[in-house]
Amino acid sequence: MINQIAISDKRYKLKGGAGSDAVHTEPQYAYAVTQLSDDGGVTGTGLAFTLGGGNDLVCRAAGFYADLLKGEDIEALMYGFGRKFRSLADEQQFRWLGPHKGVTHLGLASVTNACFDLWAKKRGVPLWKLLISLRPEEIVNTLDLSYLEDVLTREEAIALLEEAAHSAPVRAAILEKGYPGYDTSVGWFNYDDEMVRMNCRKALDEGFTAMKLKVGSADPQRDIRRAHIVRETVGSEVKVMLDANQQWNLPQAVSICGELRKIHPYWIEEPTHPDDVQAHVKLAQAIAPVRLALGEHVPNRVVFKNYLQAGCAGFMQVDAVRVGGVSEFITISLLCKKFGVPVVPHVGDMGQLHQHLVLFNHIAMGHEALFLEHIPHLKEHFVHPVRIEEGVYVTPQEPGSSCDLK
Repeated sequence: MINQIAISDKRYKLKGGAGSDAVHTEPQYAYAVTQLSDDGGVTGTGLAFTLGGGNDLVCRAAGFYADLLKGEDIEALMYGFGRKFRSLADEQQFRWLGPHKGVTHLGLASVTNACFDLWAKKRGVPLWKLLISLRPEEIVNTLDLSYLEDVLTREEAIALLEEAAHSAPVRAAILEKGYPGYDTSVGWFNYDDEMVRMNCRKALDEGFTAMKLKVGSADPQRDIRRAHIVRETVGSEVKVMLDANQQWNLPQAVSICGELRKIHPYWIEEPTHPDDVQAHVKLAQAIAPVRLALGEHVPNRVVFKNYLQAGCAGFMQVDAVRVGGVSEFITISLLCKKFGVPVVPHVGDMGQLHQHLVLFNHIAMGHEALFLEHIPHLKEHFVHPVRIEEGVYVTPQEPGSSCDLK
C-alpha cells in the first residue's frame, strides 16, 4: 500500500546561455518531484518539468493529488488507472483551474509518472519492459479516452495495439541497437555564431546525424544567417530542425519560414501560439513540403486531437512531463498512430523518462523509430542518467523510469 508521500521543488541554474530560446531567454530548469513509497519500502519517483517560476505551485497541486492515493495498492491502482486518472483530472474544484491544463495538470503529471515508476520498480523491471509486456487490454485500462470517442474508442485502441503486436518481435531489435538521438544543444538562442559552429562540429564528432537550432530573433536575418551556418557546417545529409518556441505571429511565420526553407529543414517547430490551430493550418499550407513539429506546449489529448483532425502537423512532440503523464502520453501516441503522424517527444526531462516511452511506442505500437531529443545539462543530477553512445540512446536496464534524482 502507498503509505508515504514526499513532494519536492528542485531547481537548477543553467550556465553560459544553455537552455535559452527566443521566448525563455534565462531559463532555470526545474522539477516538481513526487515520491510515492509503499509499505514494502519501494519508492516511485515522478517528475513534471517547469522553468522555475511557479514550480512551487505545481508541487502544491501534486501534493493534493498524491494525498488521494494513500492506502492504494499499486497493482490494483494500475489495473484500472484510466478511471483513477479521470477522477483526479476531473476533481471538481481543481478542474475549474484547468481543465486539464496548466499548474493542476502538471501536478497530475508528476503524480501519474510516480505511479508508473513505482509499478515498474515493484515488478523489478525497466518501465519500457513493463509496458511492452502488458496485453493491449491492460494498456488501455491505464488510459482515459474521454472526449476522444469521436475518433478513438476503447475497442479501436485495443485493435491498434493488437495489430501492432504481430510484428513487435521484429521491432524489438531496437533494444540492442539503441534508439537514435538528436542534439538540441548545438544552437541555444544565446549562443554566438562561433559557438553554434563549434557545437555542430562537436555533435558530428559524437555521432549525431540530426540537430536543432533555436530561431525567433527580433532580426530575422540573424535566424537566416545562423541557419545557413548550421547547414554549411554539417553538410546536406544531416537533418537540421529549427525551433521558434512560439515567437512569431502568423504573418511573421509565413515570411521568415519562406526564407528558412532554403536550408531544407527537416521540420520547423512551434512557429506560433500553441493554441492557434488554424494559424498552423495556414502556415503548413504556405510552407509545404516543409513540415511543422508541434506539441511541446499542447497540454492535453483533446487539443492534440484537434491538431490531428486539422492535418497540419508533420510530427507530434507530446511530452509526458507536460501532459498528464505517461498515461496521457500513451493515449496521444495511439491517436497519432491512428492518424499516421510520427511521435517525436519533446524532452523537458532530459530524456530520462522518454527513452522508455519511445521504445514502447516503436515496439508495441509500431511508430517509426525516428529519433529522440537529447539535452545533457542535468545528467549529473540523476541516479541513472541517460547514456548516449555514437548519437544513440543505450537501452536502460535499471528497474523503473530512470527519474530518481540524487
